[in-house]
Amino acid sequence: MRQPIIAGNWKMYKTVQESVDFVRQLLPRIEPFGSVERVVCPTFLAVYPVAEALRGTALKVGAQNVAAVKEGAYTSQVSPAMLQGVVEYVIIGHSEARKFLHETDAEINAKIKAALEYGLKPILAVGESLEQNQAGETQAFVSGQVRAALQGISAEQMANIVIAYEPIWAIGTGKNASGEVANAIISGAVRATVAELYGSAVAGALRIQYGGSVKPDNMAEYMSQPDIDGALVGGASLKVDDFTRLVEAAAQAKGA
Repeated sequence: MRQPIIAGNWKMYKTVQESVDFVRQLLPRIEPFGSVERVVCPTFLAVYPVAEALRGTALKVGAQNVAAVKEGAYTSQVSPAMLQGVVEYVIIGHSEARKFLHETDAEINAKIKAALEYGLKPILAVGESLEQNQAGETQAFVSGQVRAALQGISAEQMANIVIAYEPIWAIGTGKNASGEVANAIISGAVRATVAELYGSAVAGALRIQYGGSVKPDNMAEYMSQPDIDGALVGGASLKVDDFTRLVEAAAQAKGA
């Protein structure tokens, strides 16, 4: 069985002290659910203090983005070499980075390769706009994003990649795809594409998350689906009680 994975994307929330205080409060609450992999992704300013606070614990740390090069004259950027040994995961291709930072498929592919080179595990985010969804273009578009992001990635490297399907129209809007719809897209556009590229064994082992207005109240609906292995969560990961309920729901739904 694929291990469930819940990752909290804190976006631009929480000061350094708030971040450290949060994980210290969260740790004892999620301890009973060790069968679920749990990840927090603070701001870059808080990544190192949070990683230090969690050193030796089961709660893992991720970064919200990464540059595609080791070093250089790239003001404001953080390289994979700088994150090596500090975080385990890194979110790549989030729709907000695609929109506000104008990240292209080629840049996302380069970032995935750089992250893997330095021992970081990418959480690759893919998802369609409302217009694409309403036009019936979801399957083709999401499949294309997956193909472009994984150009030149080996089957062996896929073992260190998580994919998060996040329909753009559901992020922070309160709207969300139903569990059945999300599962159909994840199965047909993500897992099926990976199967075409790498074979059924690699696709079957790949963990795929859903993201987009995930809350404790609807978490069980998603986790009950056979192709959904976890969630990449924004707002609901910012409160200790909510994060705990998300993890608990994942453990219960997957019998983990």
